[in-house]
Amino acid sequence: MTGALYSVVKSTHITLVIISVTLFALRGAATLMAARWPLQTGVRRASVIIDSCLLLAGLGLWVLLGMNLTGQGWLAVKLLLLPVYVVLGSYALKRARSRAAKALFFVLALATVAWMASIAVHHHPLGWLG
Repeated sequence: MTGALYSVVKSTHITLVIISVTLFALRGAATLMAARWPLQTGVRRASVIIDSCLLLAGLGLWVLLGMNLTGQGWLAVKLLLLPVYVVLGSYALKRARSRAAKALFFVLALATVAWMASIAVHHHPLGWLG
């Protein structure tokens, strides 16, 4: 049963990563084009719900695998990058004052999440560079 549960939780986690990053990318691109919809309440709430489910799925994987941060350096780095991604994304969508700054934060946020995905795939703190 644990193997089947792991497969479901892992598939859910990966699907939610794809949905979350796609939504962020769409919102970021639309923000750079001065669209208003990326900051509408419903869109922001949907993003929070998706990201909360993503976090729960990640915690579920962590529990199912019995991992600890001291023995899994790649996981520690990935978790440390999560708030970096969130802050960069926040600046990309609304906190940065200029369009150029929003664009820079948007690119940095996407690069951060790509690095996180690489770390997850390669199980190495340097991701594809390791």
